[in-house]
Amino acid sequence: MSKKGADHKANLTRVNRVEGQVRGIGKMIEEEKYCIDILTQIKAVRSALKSLELEVLESHLNCCLKNAVESGSKEDMNEKIEEILTVVKRVSKS
Repeated sequence: MSKKGADHKANLTRVNRVEGQVRGIGKMIEEEKYCIDILTQIKAVRSALKSLELEVLESHLNCCLKNAVESGSKEDMNEKIEEILTVVKRVSKS
């Protein structure tokens, strides 16, 4: 399995874990659990998603951007850099 494939598999595992956490929050709400406990679980999901986001960004930098630079195509490299800047700007507003 390639490094990229391994990254995708690990990230999919993380997404599945987050999905389970979100379902758990839904169940907590249905069962009218204590609000602070629900908020604690929401924070855990947000942290897990932020961690996943950084992992995917790192993977993109190490794979996609690196490949664009190594290809020698300035157009491809500039496109990848612009994509990254757009995402970073979007994330910094949230």
